Amino acid sequence: MKLILSLRKIKSGLFILLTSLLLSNAANAQLDPVKADSFYNFIKANPQRSAVYITRNDTVIARLNENKLMPLASTVGILIAIEFAQQSTHEMINENAYVSLTEIEKFYIPLIDSANYNSWLADAKAHNEIKNGSIKLVDIARALITFGSYTIADYLMDLLGFDSVKENIATFKLKQHTAVYPFAGSLFTYHIPKKSSEDKLLKSLSKYSDKKYSMEAYYNHLDIKQDSTFKETFNPEKFTPRLMKMWNDNLPASTAKEYVMIAQALNNREVIDEDAYFPIGEVLEQPMEKKENQKLYKHYGAKTGKTSYIFTRVFYFTQKDKTRIESAIFINGLSPAEEKKLEDWHPAFEAVYLSDPVFRSKVRF
Repeated sequence: MKLILSLRKIKSGLFILLTSLLLSNAANAQLDPVKADSFYNFIKANPQRSAVYITRNDTVIARLNENKLMPLASTVGILIAIEFAQQSTHEMINENAYVSLTEIEKFYIPLIDSANYNSWLADAKAHNEIKNGSIKLVDIARALITFGSYTIADYLMDLLGFDSVKENIATFKLKQHTAVYPFAGSLFTYHIPKKSSEDKLLKSLSKYSDKKYSMEAYYNHLDIKQDSTFKETFNPEKFTPRLMKMWNDNLPASTAKEYVMIAQALNNREVIDEDAYFPIGEVLEQPMEKKENQKLYKHYGAKTGKTSYIFTRVFYFTQKDKTRIESAIFINGLSPAEEKKLEDWHPAFEAVYLSDPVFRSKVRF
């Protein structure tokens, strides 16, 4: 009997040891120093196209062009998430209400959102979130952060109010942030009129003020919302690479430093109502749903934005030992191939940066 118990103990011990080794190897698989170096070296080699601002316990530990205005892509969704949280807290919206997908699809333009929007729909179906063609409002907001869909962004800004979303620029004292406007609506600004040309349109748009550009996008948004045939006036075949590049360059913009300011406020549970941090947790701090993160962090929020020309990433966290880190990395003027590489390299950079103090100490610009 003792022999049998001893054998069982040995088997149990071996199983625990093997499991520990497997878990350790799985964790190490995320720590790819080659990819981490590739991401870091790209920024080092392309300082004019990059902006970085990273703080640890309110001390700046990495900076590069932190006050340079850079397009945000869907990272501007952080402001939308903040407004969503505040309106949910004040019961101006019911985050558990169901919304028909047809209401969201009004703003769907495949040219700029096919991959993100359809990835979201596939994920929502896989998780049984869609009921009779409708989905919970909170799940729509969560998808904005996870999938970066411009269609969802336009729907939520329309629901919450564009002016309400914009007011957060003043709330967080962001001095350089440009206007927030509807994404789909802005595309129609690039319609080449008859008896005109691409060159003339580009020249004309280059003279637009921030206010004029955003208002034209808003009026187009209203046409999309109220007239189901208006979307048919957009011809993607005439949306040339030059026009696409200008559209990207004119996306809502801010600085790495300003988005770290937002991240610091969220990390410290400041600026907005204390009760609003529950929906902030639901929407913006989805990394906390992983058990391994729950062991390490009090809260952890993140948002990535990308187009064929832009890569942006903002994250913040507070560890259980109260160590705080906030980071914003914005890169613009990319080729589609460069953006794909950065997208592939970045998770390794972030993982190694957070876990390896030696690597962290060498990240200087």
